[in-house]
Amino acid sequence: MNKPKIASDWMCGCAGCHMSLLDMDERILRIVELADLRATPITDLKEPDESGVDVGVLEGGINNTANEEVAHKMRACAKILVALGDCAVFGGVPAMRNFCGVEEALRRAYVEAESNEAGSEIPNDPELASMTQTRAIHEVVPVDYNVPGCPPDPDVIFHVLSELAQGRKPELKDDLLHWH
Repeated sequence: MNKPKIASDWMCGCAGCHMSLLDMDERILRIVELADLRATPITDLKEPDESGVDVGVLEGGINNTANEEVAHKMRACAKILVALGDCAVFGGVPAMRNFCGVEEALRRAYVEAESNEAGSEIPNDPELASMTQTRAIHEVVPVDYNVPGCPPDPDVIFHVLSELAQGRKPELKDDLLHWH
């Protein structure tokens, strides 16, 4: 029997959720026994299999067109999609930018910041992603499981991945439903 394939990616966030995944320590070996850990930001393989994966895990919110593309691509190739962390589930800290708007945030960062040189401009290269309002993943693509936390506790990540790898539905309650 083939192991279920798991892939992950990160978008608008701090990468803390993947660091928390690494904090599972030796339990990562248990996940690798149960599942085929494919493309992730912390492995050499960066793109999910073209043939698809069983579980896709996305960290971070969506704040630009490149993030939208990543979310759509992962949703299209994953049978089950997990939103990992507060940024993925709620928009998190990056969503605070929504209060001032994209243009004002870009102007402050690239034009008005004290560390900028005189005459600095907002980058405008067609190869760059276009900034958008920061959104939770479920606002862009359907999500099957939300794992909140900033970052989620390694015990919770282990529970979710091990349950999914064994074909079970992870249930987050009691000690597994705590936010940092």
